Amino acid sequence: MKVFDKSALLLFVAAGALAGCGGGGNSSGGGFAALGSDTSPTAASSTGDVPAESSTATKENAAALSKLDSSWTKVANEGQAFNLASATVVQYGANDTYASKSLSGSVNCGNGTFGDPLPYVAKACYVQTATSLAPAPAPAPAPAAGTLLANEGSSFTLASATLVQYGANGKWAQKTVSGNANCTNEFFGGDPAPFVVKACYSLGSATATAPAPAPAPAPAPAPAPAPVLAAPAPAPAPAVAGDVVDSAGNLQADAYRAMAPLLAKAEGIAYRYGNAPGVDNSGIPTLFKRGDQTMSYHAGTWQVGGPVLADAGLYSTNQAHVGFVADNPAVRMGVGDLQISAIDHNTFSQAPQLPWQEAAAWDGSAGRTNYNVSTYKDAGLTTGDPVAVARCGGRTGFCATSLVAFNNGLIGTAGSNTANNRGSVKLPANKVPTGIAVTNTSEYALVTVWDTTALKGQVAVISLAGLCNNCDPYNPNGGTPTGIRSGTYDRWYDWWHEWMGVYPGLPNMGNTAFMKVLGYIDLPGMNAPTEIAVTTGFDQFQTALPEKGGEFMGQTYSPLTDPSKRATFSGSGSNANRYAKAGVAVVISKSEKKAAFIDLKPLFSYVNNVYFGTGPTEFTNLGQADNQWPYTFAYKPQQTPTVISTVSLDNKPTAVRTTLFGNVHRAWIATEEGSLRIYGLGNVPTGTTAADVVEKGRVVVGKNPTSLAISKIDPENKTIEPLNQQVLVASRGDRKIQWVRFGSDGNSGSVVRTLQDSRIIDPIAVEDADNFASDNMVLSVADYTGKAVSNYRYGPVIFASRGGSWACQPPGGCPVQGTGSMNMEFGGTYAMEGRPFTLRTANVP
Repeated sequence: MKVFDKSALLLFVAAGALAGCGGGGNSSGGGFAALGSDTSPTAASSTGDVPAESSTATKENAAALSKLDSSWTKVANEGQAFNLASATVVQYGANDTYASKSLSGSVNCGNGTFGDPLPYVAKACYVQTATSLAPAPAPAPAPAAGTLLANEGSSFTLASATLVQYGANGKWAQKTVSGNANCTNEFFGGDPAPFVVKACYSLGSATATAPAPAPAPAPAPAPAPAPVLAAPAPAPAPAVAGDVVDSAGNLQADAYRAMAPLLAKAEGIAYRYGNAPGVDNSGIPTLFKRGDQTMSYHAGTWQVGGPVLADAGLYSTNQAHVGFVADNPAVRMGVGDLQISAIDHNTFSQAPQLPWQEAAAWDGSAGRTNYNVSTYKDAGLTTGDPVAVARCGGRTGFCATSLVAFNNGLIGTAGSNTANNRGSVKLPANKVPTGIAVTNTSEYALVTVWDTTALKGQVAVISLAGLCNNCDPYNPNGGTPTGIRSGTYDRWYDWWHEWMGVYPGLPNMGNTAFMKVLGYIDLPGMNAPTEIAVTTGFDQFQTALPEKGGEFMGQTYSPLTDPSKRATFSGSGSNANRYAKAGVAVVISKSEKKAAFIDLKPLFSYVNNVYFGTGPTEFTNLGQADNQWPYTFAYKPQQTPTVISTVSLDNKPTAVRTTLFGNVHRAWIATEEGSLRIYGLGNVPTGTTAADVVEKGRVVVGKNPTSLAISKIDPENKTIEPLNQQVLVASRGDRKIQWVRFGSDGNSGSVVRTLQDSRIIDPIAVEDADNFASDNMVLSVADYTGKAVSNYRYGPVIFASRGGSWACQPPGGCPVQGTGSMNMEFGGTYAMEGRPFTLRTANVP
């Protein structure tokens, strides 16, 4: 790791910020390339073709102007470039809010040059002229016929009237274009080639009648000196500050490679999730908070119910794995544990706090660093820098551990005090993780990666297997050293009726003990994937055996080498519907404004056939070699998942989520302007086709929705299945959490509940807690700028029926104490040692 002194670091950042303003060359646009290179400060300070600032003018002035009078002339819209022959004051903004700079040379009219004086509003650049601008130069000729102008979803600019065709495979729409244009269905008035990635091509100059020449002007006095616009020179599309593509959507290799090692840092968070919102608490309430009471039986506090009884009752806790940008990476690794809620001794805890079970953690962190993650550092596998955290979702009890993707390519488990198997794999150095998702019953992990060598986007497919806690997947007899101090593995035993064998790719209870990278799925036309979601359409409850009181099927049907047990999973056997048969993953690219839909059916079909077909028991040769089970894509390519279709979006996607199971299967894609788009997925359990992937509708939500969370329960409507019919949205730009409920056909929705509280500064992520035996109705908010995780209760706590001596009994339980018209209360907050950006919560087994 390089160490930079503070003055050198400031010089690097300053040079990068200037580079982001340039309009040509190979500028990264991100402005931080020097942080990941050997470039010296002297080299970094070279400005090249960057516009020069006048030393006598104000450097930056976010001026509040009543309006621009008639002496100001617009020279470019936001995202365009223009040239100035001499130092000229330029105003950038809209309405009555502008940023001012004195510039000359080539100028990019955008936030990278001026900052953003008015977020979420289209802006423009203006210069002041004493009389008139110099005559405009003759327009450049139209691009030659056949010239590629832009791929679908990107924009382009034409200096003269040009006939443009949009489409693919002989199906085209045509339009005469001059100036700025978008290569989209909306711009060309329809979709000439549905379900196919399209592009825009020039057909040459559009025919036009030349105007009659104007009469020669009468002599006039020479005008007063005025700024003169220089003739524009042909140049590549300008870089976009802080991004990895230029303004035309083309990948910028230098910016891409420079951003990759920063994805877990503040720069990477800004790239992935945008800027922090402004704080204006006008009209926003401060919600009621209960006092904290000390728990007498162990460390911690409680807030609802009581008095404390000797009987622990139906004890249960929800715990979260929190990913954060650590203030001091030498002390904290960026993955910590919090108790989100607990039912304990006739009390309910709704304040986030360190798990009391980890008070004696071996590393002294008491949960501030997750136990598993601390062992990875101890083993030299990683020092921290988490990029993403995920676990499967759905029914309570099936998602015991989370998986964490670290910036150095390590993918490892993060557990709790009762489920802490330490499975991990390491991706090659050029495969940089950006997002992660886990299938419904923890069969596979899917990790979006940037390939910094080939400059392409991919999805890594990792096969998973669950096992009893602290059990060695390679030795059922135990006794093998774990590599963690003097610990040894246990002999295989009954752990929540998990398989008594290692069966990667089959449903399991989520305490992952085995992992193997099977291979990579290429994403054509997508170089910079940022997030991923996945569904198999499979309900975890289908793995429960009614004849065993709802136990998971694993222990009863182990080992699968027994032909009679294997036979029950095929044909019309009693277990033929107890495992997933297909799946769909949805990948988004924020920079490229695209979404890719991936068919997982080839993978599930092949693996299921090996387990339950009539062939030999190939799955007994467990190992990491290509020809050991589970087989890699290189060894058995027929199992490789395929891309169904890639969809271009008219705005930047910021978050993605899918339904889990049920009769209606949908993907939800949030976009930056404040829209939640609903896409059809067909019938996921039998396989999704390109014809199924169609936008069904949109729901208006708050601006910059950076997180979508599965809804676990609804206090007012018990007739819906919230896991599939409702989603929580963290609208970072508007500092609010919204519940969006979808119609029975899944094609429409509306906001049914909104949380706002003056304490919420920067809600970058949201998560809903599980409800096990009792109703909790608690959600958690990761507050990035506020450096905190905060809880809110939005419905009554209802304990399981225990009699009159117990608190919070049905039917009413312990209700919320609302504030004004908002029927929610503030549960409490936990101050993080850094800035949290993601969290995953589940009931602890």
